[in-house]
Amino acid sequence: MDGTLVNSDAVVERIWRGWAEQHGLDFAEVLPVVHGRQGYATMAELLPDRPMEENHRENALLLAEETLDVTGIVPIPGARRLLDAIEDVPHALVTSADSALAKARMHAAGLRMPDIQITAESVGSSKPDPEGFLKAAAELGVHPWDCVVLEDSGAGIEAALAAGMRVIGVGPRARDHEASALVDTLEQLTVRPAPEDAVRLTITR
Repeated sequence: MDGTLVNSDAVVERIWRGWAEQHGLDFAEVLPVVHGRQGYATMAELLPDRPMEENHRENALLLAEETLDVTGIVPIPGARRLLDAIEDVPHALVTSADSALAKARMHAAGLRMPDIQITAESVGSSKPDPEGFLKAAAELGVHPWDCVVLEDSGAGIEAALAAGMRVIGVGPRARDHEASALVDTLEQLTVRPAPEDAVRLTITR
């Protein structure tokens, strides 16, 4: 969701800048770790000696704060057109946000929520663990190797590849990671029907 359908960078940077200052950390070192992960996983990496219970407690506070802050949230270019194009195609939203935050951001961006949603409450492990993507495939009733994932973050790309899925990296954050293909914007993606109930994704340059 974040970085692929919704541009929430302004909110993420506001919230995590405050967190970094509170803990005496350099925000420039914090930001690259934040994208694609659940908050507690980011905290565990940046504060490795802190008890995990404290990470979960503080993550809950940040999630509540993020859910209330929708200022500056906009759709990624091409997101609405893509969601319209796949409306009748099996698809799922797999996000490190919890359900309340996902709904708040999708609503703020004016985007519809997919019927199948794998959120923070759905999994025991954060990306880059592949659990979320594997659960999405199971709920869709398809094999992981028949799935294509859209991701912007290193953690998300790593998780999708570990799930055995092809992954299209979206935007500048994806460029430094080994996605199956890359696009600068969702506007470069075209979805068309293909034989045997399949779908053809075309990337235009």
